[in-house]
Amino acid sequence: MTLPRRSLAALAALPLLPWPARAQAWPGRDLTGIIMWGAGGATDVVARAVTPAAEAALGARIVLQNRPGGAGAISTQAVHAAASDGLTLLYGAENPQLHKVLGLSQIDYADFFPVNVLARGVAVIVAGRDKPWNSLRDLVEEIGRAPGRLRMGATGPGGLPHVVGAMLNAVTPIRVISVPFDGEGSGLTALQGGHVDFMPVGLAAAAEHIRAGRVKPLAVVNPEPLASLPGVPPVTADFPGFSRYLPWGPFYGVWVKRDVPAPIRERLVAAFRSAAATPEFAALMERSGNVLMNISGEEADAFLRRWQSVTAWLLHEAGATRRSPDEFGIPRP
Repeated sequence: MTLPRRSLAALAALPLLPWPARAQAWPGRDLTGIIMWGAGGATDVVARAVTPAAEAALGARIVLQNRPGGAGAISTQAVHAAASDGLTLLYGAENPQLHKVLGLSQIDYADFFPVNVLARGVAVIVAGRDKPWNSLRDLVEEIGRAPGRLRMGATGPGGLPHVVGAMLNAVTPIRVISVPFDGEGSGLTALQGGHVDFMPVGLAAAAEHIRAGRVKPLAVVNPEPLASLPGVPPVTADFPGFSRYLPWGPFYGVWVKRDVPAPIRERLVAAFRSAAATPEFAALMERSGNVLMNISGEEADAFLRRWQSVTAWLLHEAGATRRSPDEFGIPRP
C-alpha cells in the first residue's frame, strides 16, 4: 500500500519543524500497537477495548498486533528496538517486571514510559465446589493436617498462582503439590474435574465459574472485600500478614520507549487518559473484576516499582528466581 504524495511530503517535512509544531503534526500516519499476549486473553481484551476511544482522541488509527512469546519478552524487545518516535506502543501486563530476576530479559518497564496503567486485576483463591472448606483458614488447616497432599493449580514460575502461593507460604508456611497448566483456563477446568484441589486465579478468569457455582471462592487477594463478590472475605480477614503485600495483582497498560520526546508522550497520555475514563471501558473493567487505575507518568512509575519490589523478593525468597533482586537494585518491600 502506498501513501498519497501529500502524506509523504508531510512526513518528510516533520524533522524540519520545531518540536511544538512537530507534536501538533504528529502522528502523521498509523501507529502500531503490539499486544504482549495472544488473542482472547485478558491483555488482548483490555487493549482492544481501550483503543477505539484512544484512536478518536489522537485522530489516528492504531493497528494492533498480537506478539506473544517469552512471557512477554518478545514484545518488549520489539518495542524497545523500534524508533523513539512514539509510533510503536506496547500493550502489556505485569510480566516484564520479573524478567530480570527470572533470567528472561534485561529489559523491564524502567526502559519504558508508562502512558497509562489502565487497570489492576484482583486474584481470588478458589476450591472445587464439593470441597468442605468455606474459608482460606479452613484450607490452610487442611494443608496442615496433610502436608504435601493437596494439589494447587499453577501456571509456572512467576505466574499469578505461583506468586499468591508464595505470599501464602510467607504468611503461614504451607506444603502442597504444585500442578502446572498452560493457563488459568485449563487450570480452572482441571479444578472442576477434581484434578487439583484449589487454585489462586485472576477474578477475571474465574468470575463466570463462581457465578455459575462451578467453583467455590474462599478469599479475595485484596485488602478489602469486593462488591462483585459479596460474602467473600479478603485474605487479610484470616491472615492479616497479607497486608504487607497488598494491593497486588496482575495489571494492564500501555507503554512507549522512555526516550520518546515529551510532547509526544503528553499527547499519548491525554488520549489514553480520556479513553480509560469512558463509561464503556469502566463498565468492562468492573464486569471483569478489575480495579480501574488510569494512572501515568510518575504515579504509574511508583506503582510499577512497588509491584516489582514485592513480587521479585517474594519469588526470590521462595527459591523461584535465577538471580537476586539485589543485582538489579530492586529494594526489599
